[in-house]
Amino acid sequence: MTVYVAEEFSPAESDILRRYFTNLDGPVFALVNLPEVVKGALFARYSRSPKSLRRLFLDEFVGDLDIEGDQTIDATVGLRRAEELYDRVFLEYGDDSVAQLGGVHLACEQASNVLTKVLEWGRLMSYLEQSTRYISYDTRIGGRYRFHRDPAVLSSHLGTRFVGDMDRMFDTYAGLLPVVQDWFRREIPKDPGDSDLVYRQAVRAKAFDALRGILPAASLSNVGIYGTGQGYEQLLLRMRAHPLPEARTYADLMLYELRKVIPSFLKRVDLADRGGAWSTYLSTTRDDLSTLAARLLEPGGSGDAAPHDAEPVVTLVDHDPDAEVKLVASMLYAASDRPESELLELVRAMSIDDRLAVMRAYEGQRGNRRHKPGRALERVGYRFDVLADYGAFRDLQRHRMLTIEWQQLSPAHGYTRPAAVDAAGGAAAFDEAMERSAALHAAMVEPFPHQAPYAVALAYRIRFAMQFNAREAMHLLELRTTPQGHPAYRAVAQQMHRLIAEQAGHRAIAEMMRFVDHSGEADLERLDAARREERRRHGS
Repeated sequence: MTVYVAEEFSPAESDILRRYFTNLDGPVFALVNLPEVVKGALFARYSRSPKSLRRLFLDEFVGDLDIEGDQTIDATVGLRRAEELYDRVFLEYGDDSVAQLGGVHLACEQASNVLTKVLEWGRLMSYLEQSTRYISYDTRIGGRYRFHRDPAVLSSHLGTRFVGDMDRMFDTYAGLLPVVQDWFRREIPKDPGDSDLVYRQAVRAKAFDALRGILPAASLSNVGIYGTGQGYEQLLLRMRAHPLPEARTYADLMLYELRKVIPSFLKRVDLADRGGAWSTYLSTTRDDLSTLAARLLEPGGSGDAAPHDAEPVVTLVDHDPDAEVKLVASMLYAASDRPESELLELVRAMSIDDRLAVMRAYEGQRGNRRHKPGRALERVGYRFDVLADYGAFRDLQRHRMLTIEWQQLSPAHGYTRPAAVDAAGGAAAFDEAMERSAALHAAMVEPFPHQAPYAVALAYRIRFAMQFNAREAMHLLELRTTPQGHPAYRAVAQQMHRLIAEQAGHRAIAEMMRFVDHSGEADLERLDAARREERRRHGS
């Protein structure tokens, strides 16, 4: 390790610095107790100064610091200077990377399941969303079921019907919940070694999973977001251009709150010639393409409320026949001094055994799915077309580093009805809820084309495309096939893995994804997790 030459600070300087830096004598340290805009501006200035960060802080930022009073509260040191510097660097020079240096945790509560997909679009942000597996939707907020009530819909001739049909769907969910839980208790008796709490949690999660398809896309969820100023700017520009009124309303709410924390990073969002022009570009492009597509493409089938085969349809639409040669060349690249074109020729001349030896050495001894090989796996990729229920789509959509695009949610592709609902005697009630959902959507789609998806139950299928490289595939498929996962998305991931091995013929690549689980549906998926949580609670 390179010897670090520590800086010297006077006692007075050290007294100031220790409040804002995690150490004063090491080469690695964190910034604390500073507003996000100060950290961003400090790093921006840092990139253009020969000084160390701590010295730069002392010389150019600390002059505005009031060190009197409670030293544990967030500092406002350098805020004015930071704002001025940011304006100069960001607005005048156009250095967008500055906005990557300050982040905010933001909560978006009571957002519809349609809106959550809009919120979770950006790659360079982090999200946590309320899970239908842990939240019982028979409970109410303010005496009302948990679904979004669009003001325009409510004030229209469909308002009373919308609320009534939503209530009936939630009533069906609430009525079937104890029925399905009782069926699971009969089918999967409690293990003598499990506590009542562990068993009850696992049964509830299983019932919630089986019945979540009854919930409409208007169902409410809470989303926690962490992102940089740049990430939020991009998100808000898209939301302000979105055709869904709920998205535009939340964009205004988010902008107002974010400006309390990182105002400088969001100055361009609502400037007419900056963010305004950008949002106009997005909306105009979307509308023009929709108009052109309607003219060039035949309309799809009208669809109905009938159930389809419970298995999702997964099609591998694109892969590289030469993928494994390119992959082995990429694996050897960093370990050699050859150009890639020469490596490709050498790999083509290798025996199958030698290629496999390279791949196995690169993979190494993976102890669990979190042990990931390097970026050579990003050399090859796959594109899938998927038709699966909206519940499965919601879970898969959150994998941000891949490319995912989806079509408008509607009842056109039918729905899936879990076998457990049939076995518990709930098929008729489930199908009635699906018919109600489809009929409400049909009534809404002409007067409210953008709000109509609110009416669609999560059991209905949606078509979406997923594109990712082999390294992303390893992460996604190993994670989403674990036995505790929901059966709907497990089936999608399992099919993808089989197609990589069998249709693409990339058996060696598929073999590297050794923690993909092809077992059938688990009895109580969350039972092992509940057991671990209980052990942690009791310190054992």
